[in-house]
Amino acid sequence: MAGYQFVSFLAILPTLVASQQCDLQFDGRFDDEDTFPVEVTINDDSIFAPSADNVQTGFRRAELLIASNSGTDASTTGVKTLHFSVMKDTERPLNLTHEYQLVFLESNDFSTNQVVLKTGTILGANTADPDTLQLFGNVNANPVQTLFSTPFTEDVFHNFAVTLDFNALTTQVFYSQGNDALVAQTQALANDVSGQGQFHFGVLKKGLNGGDDIVKNGEQEADINEGIIFGGIFEEDSSDGCISLSA
Repeated sequence: MAGYQFVSFLAILPTLVASQQCDLQFDGRFDDEDTFPVEVTINDDSIFAPSADNVQTGFRRAELLIASNSGTDASTTGVKTLHFSVMKDTERPLNLTHEYQLVFLESNDFSTNQVVLKTGTILGANTADPDTLQLFGNVNANPVQTLFSTPFTEDVFHNFAVTLDFNALTTQVFYSQGNDALVAQTQALANDVSGQGQFHFGVLKKGLNGGDDIVKNGEQEADINEGIIFGGIFEEDSSDGCISLSA
């Protein structure tokens, strides 16, 4: 089975980067005195089966979802800023010959991802360096827009704030590393974020050589033991322009 575990050995806590200063929409942090990041792991048994006739054998995946994020709730209306931090686990490295989705908003009708953070070798693209974090806009756009990219360096948290304007249909990206304050990397860019949906935080590993049905036919190697460390997950209301950028 896929797993989740609190990570107590880390000296840097991503919640120190941007303490929430605006009105919260949801909070995925662990905010008691024992605050820890959490790791999402996958192995050979991490196969998602939404129904008996839809077993996703071409993927290995495990994800965290926000309980209040039903798909039609207020987290995907108005203007919201999504915060999260990601870090490699050098003891559970990813196989970068594959494409991975780490964070994404999946529309309520399951027809698209309006924004998605990927790493690895992106299917159908010429990936110059697979060891890169790439934030893409709506995957149904032609071409798909790369909103932001940065090397996925080890031993440091990569911190993101993504402002999603569900009225104007734009996306703005803020980024930093470690304990540094978040800095705007883009202006508000046109990106179709309509369709509401649910936010996913985890590891979705796509198979290779899947042909027309990568979900079921993608090839996965054996003895998978991979993970990504997450922290600082929360969403705030930015309708009044409020965005938390530092502790």
